[in-house]
Amino acid sequence: MDSSLHTPLQEAEKLARLRLYRTRNVGPVTFRRLLNTFESARAALDALPDMARRGGLRNLTTYPEAHAVEEFSAIDRIGGRALFSGEDDFPALLDMAEDAPPILMTLGDPAHLSRSSIAIVGARNASVNGRGLAETFAAELGDAGQLIISGMARGIDTAAHLGALPYGTIAVLAGGVDVIYPRENKDLHARIMECGTVVSEMAVGMTPQGRHFPRRNRIISGLSRGVVVVEAAERSGSLTTARFAGEQGREVLAVPGSPLDPRSHGTAKLIRDGATLVISSEQILEALGAPFERQLAPTAPQIVDVKTMDPPPLHTPILELLSHAPTPIDEIARHCDASTSAVRAVLLELELAGRIRCVSGNSAVLNRS
Repeated sequence: MDSSLHTPLQEAEKLARLRLYRTRNVGPVTFRRLLNTFESARAALDALPDMARRGGLRNLTTYPEAHAVEEFSAIDRIGGRALFSGEDDFPALLDMAEDAPPILMTLGDPAHLSRSSIAIVGARNASVNGRGLAETFAAELGDAGQLIISGMARGIDTAAHLGALPYGTIAVLAGGVDVIYPRENKDLHARIMECGTVVSEMAVGMTPQGRHFPRRNRIISGLSRGVVVVEAAERSGSLTTARFAGEQGREVLAVPGSPLDPRSHGTAKLIRDGATLVISSEQILEALGAPFERQLAPTAPQIVDVKTMDPPPLHTPILELLSHAPTPIDEIARHCDASTSAVRAVLLELELAGRIRCVSGNSAVLNRS
């Protein structure tokens, strides 16, 4: 992009850029090409209808100015900010990616977006062992001066954010920055705003849809120096994040798991295809060329309550937490927010059904299918 864009933008140009990016068929790559061609978003907006008509689309309507004004008002009302590509506060590493969004909506402190960052992503239906590993990695990497990025989904994402809270973390959302998904992460969302940043390219109030998640994933990878995948099935969205990372020139790192657990098949594929195998935070830092140096004064740990309002029946959550590696029953009870006796009763039912086995060491494993 032209170097003249690396100056503070006038409010009129910011408004025009938001309108341009929100106009139908204008993606991030097209947006950059239009700016390079017309030098301003206002000029590009004026040219769009004729260009679309020449391409065979009649009556292209640009994004209304009133809607753009309301978007800015909405982010102001919730105490957030809109960041624009080319300005000093826009994350430089993300700005280098060709498919990076030219506008970001943020809650919290946007200065975190310029810190050295590592993404940790993985399965939503993660095992207890996978969640514990993600949380440990996040805490140790945070203690080493790295900011942790994830997507605030259930499972690995949530565990990574929890481990990173004392050091700061970035949550990239598929909907508006004020739209909490899943709902049980309401408290986590609030904590991240206090110690980190919530980011989205979507308008305030927009509910996430399926097509938004790949767009979110390429922001996660674009903001990070590398992406660590902990547990992922073969069709996991985490593999999409890893693919974006590779396309953006980022490091892809994967944690191996049991070949008997479908949640490890995606990470195995990544390793087979050239991802770096890692089993410790030290190996992650080594792969990224970052020294393992502790922060001098990390903030006090924060305790986050991410319980659901109406806990689901225990059978499904327990099956999601188990893997083919032994999982302590006490850990299962803790993650289910249930008594040990209630968990043991359900495990008995599952064992009688042939779905799990209770093994020595007060643990349980999934049965091999």
